[in-house]
Amino acid sequence: QVQLVESGGGLVQAGGSLRLSCAASVRTFSTYTMGWFRQAPGEEREFVAAISWSGGSTYYAHYADSVKGRFTISRDNAKNTVYLRMNSLKPEDTAVYYCAADPDPSVVRTLDYDYWGQGTQVTVSS
Repeated sequence: QVQLVESGGGLVQAGGSLRLSCAASVRTFSTYTMGWFRQAPGEEREFVAAISWSGGSTYYAHYADSVKGRFTISRDNAKNTVYLRMNSLKPEDTAVYYCAADPDPSVVRTLDYDYWGQGTQVTVSS
């Protein structure tokens, strides 16, 4: 089925930046909804950002309020890859970040995605 491979996590100081990447093994990547989620120790997994297909070459980006203005989601359909650029990182951004995929655009902002990556650790030091 669909395989998701994440990269780009690591340790960064507060105020710094990281870019996460998620490569998807799927034949119809351009029509898939792609999302980023995160889970801190002792916390439930939460929505971070998503990008969904709206028809043709049109896509719609969605963000959690906590990351608006700091994080940017994008996709490169030629590479079957979705990115999450994280700027102005804060210690509270520390979490395991997960990539997710689903052919249904209705799943945005939910935890109902059909496919999930293994997660990559992001640690922000103060």
